[in-house]
Amino acid sequence: MYERGQVETIVRRISERENPLMQVIVGPRQTGKSTMLTQALAKVDLESHVVSADDPLDPSPEWLRTEWQQARNMTRGNERSVVLAIDEVQKVRQWPGTVKSLWDADRRTGAKVKVLLSGSSSLPLRKGLEDSLMGRFELIRSPHWSYAECRDAFGYSLDDYLYFGGYPGAARLVGDENRWTAYVRDSIIEPTISQDVLALEDVRKPALMRTIFRLGSVYSAQELSYNKMLGQLQDAGNTVTIAHYLDLLDKAGMIAALPKFDAKELTRRRSSPRLMVYDTALMSAVSDKGRNRILGEGDLRGRMVESSVGASLLARAPEEGFELFWWREGNDEVDFVAQKGASLAAVEVKGGAESSQSGMAMFLSRHPEAKRIIVGGSSAGSCGLEEFLLGEVPLFF
Repeated sequence: MYERGQVETIVRRISERENPLMQVIVGPRQTGKSTMLTQALAKVDLESHVVSADDPLDPSPEWLRTEWQQARNMTRGNERSVVLAIDEVQKVRQWPGTVKSLWDADRRTGAKVKVLLSGSSSLPLRKGLEDSLMGRFELIRSPHWSYAECRDAFGYSLDDYLYFGGYPGAARLVGDENRWTAYVRDSIIEPTISQDVLALEDVRKPALMRTIFRLGSVYSAQELSYNKMLGQLQDAGNTVTIAHYLDLLDKAGMIAALPKFDAKELTRRRSSPRLMVYDTALMSAVSDKGRNRILGEGDLRGRMVESSVGASLLARAPEEGFELFWWREGNDEVDFVAQKGASLAAVEVKGGAESSQSGMAMFLSRHPEAKRIIVGGSSAGSCGLEEFLLGEVPLFF
């Protein structure tokens, strides 16, 4: 079975003698978090107590306390360390407060219980961590699978990856496009929206949320002002509601609304966003055009290529510590701007053989310290799309 690089991170952290922090595996649905947990525990030379909140009919706080105590008992009076791994922890009622209380008690008594949490739902897990457990955990991120991972694990070609994206559970279905599409819609998109976003947040217009997701998938890699979104939506609501729903979809790992790059924070907040999928599979699954047309027609392929670069940057941003924007002034535009402290990178994506760099030239005249990166096309100094998606192109000087 293929092993992602995060497995070694989990092994290293829970093997550290003086690290009391909880380790939390977070990421969108269907990216292999439970599998990583299982693989890591098999490589650690420690006793473990593994439970899943999927198992009991009622995953209550009392159930969680009982399982936690079992791990404490396994330390044999703190003679040895034991790993307590709780999968699907977000399904336990009132889990953040319960985990906080148990973890704090272990710190007071010196209990040698190393805690590892994971869950299939990114948004509920993140909300619980932010609300109650600040300062008590480290994140181990499980983003959508990269091109390198899909190539090595499933034999994907570049075109395979552009269309089918990075959901490992769907890879076995790529030979039947209709079946693959149904799986992504029914087992990934709908559970994320209905079980994660709608069940957790006060979303008063579920139909509007679903429409905004579809709009974000269709218009990925394109600027779309909030007023233009209102014009596209039958149940319009207002721009504040739309911005809030886009934020929820972002936290769930589905759609990002990239702000326009500007030195002034207020201007960034007021700018029209560029919508961007976290995985191109979402674009393919909501489209009725099919693989041959999407990858064969220049404009459709161009948006898919640009979205794949954007999704790659979104996955890299938390690990490499940068923020992601886009930029435009008048007719001059740069697809992506990455900012890490005082360092800037301007990324232009060429879906075909274009050589124009007018937007890039203008941006560099305003920000000469930025690193220029051209992905695709025939421009001098450009890198190939495959090279970029394989992570072989450094973003900063």
